[in-house]
Amino acid sequence: MLTSLIRRAIQAIFVILAMTLIVFIGINVIGNPVDILINPDLNQAERARVIEHLGLNLPLWQQYLSFLQGLLHGDFGNSFVYNRPALDVILERLPATLELAITALLTAIVVGIPLGLYAGLYPERISSRLIMTGSILGFSLPTFWVGLMLILVFAVQLGWLPSNGRGETIELLGIQWSFLTRDGLAHLFLPALNLALFTISLVLRLTRAGVQEVLPQDYIKFARAKGLRERRVVLVHLVKNLMIPVVTIIGLEFGSLIAFSVVTESIFGWPGMGKLIIDSINLLDRPVIVAYLMIMVVVFVMLNFIIDICYTLLDPRVRLEGKTRS
Repeated sequence: MLTSLIRRAIQAIFVILAMTLIVFIGINVIGNPVDILINPDLNQAERARVIEHLGLNLPLWQQYLSFLQGLLHGDFGNSFVYNRPALDVILERLPATLELAITALLTAIVVGIPLGLYAGLYPERISSRLIMTGSILGFSLPTFWVGLMLILVFAVQLGWLPSNGRGETIELLGIQWSFLTRDGLAHLFLPALNLALFTISLVLRLTRAGVQEVLPQDYIKFARAKGLRERRVVLVHLVKNLMIPVVTIIGLEFGSLIAFSVVTESIFGWPGMGKLIIDSINLLDRPVIVAYLMIMVVVFVMLNFIIDICYTLLDPRVRLEGKTRS
């Protein structure tokens, strides 16, 4: 197991290194920030000084080597717009995005898995069919439209919940959090629900498919034949064996919730990384864009690594296969 994890860690490092090249090249072929950031009324000498200050006068390969050297020290360069370290600008917004993504993921788990179990265990019931129909809507409806409808109904028509902002926050471990206050929870509810809808549908349908695949297995029949309570059969024998694909999806979806929260944050005015990256793209703020993309790369690589570890804990066959290969 240890050998397998070391091998996967080395693979993760190579993936991150390859992504640094792809991200750097991709960002540097998109537009010219000089055209946006520099006043067109400046003369050539002043323009050249600004270009040199931004490091845009260097050959591309030197810029890449400088970029790699900065990465090793956690330095992504200074934001062209904020004139501050790009990583600091990103990290200021990271807690808000993490709070939104974690809340959405927990909502998907708490709602999706029980509904999927119910629909899988009692597929012929009308309620199960209604649940599956609702999951199709969760896949089909556009996030921006659902967000606008949530605002229209719960904020405008009923006036129950606020439509934008993060609300009152409380500092914990040096970070401001919304979920610790009643006002913050009220502001968090709608954007988290909007962000979670697709993941709820995905987890629900995957859980239902897993239940229907596992139920006919011999060990389930044997457990029932031994006289075990149905609750124990479901929670111990059924759930444990269907959790491997569910854990995979949940892990990958957490990264997706962080990376693709842009629409939700824009609609609800949530001050997270998604809104920041949209503004940075419009202004061609390359250091901030690169810092954001590299953080997303590291998040997805780490999540895949954690999922691999969860595989070995949930399924002993993974460990046995690793030993056989080695």
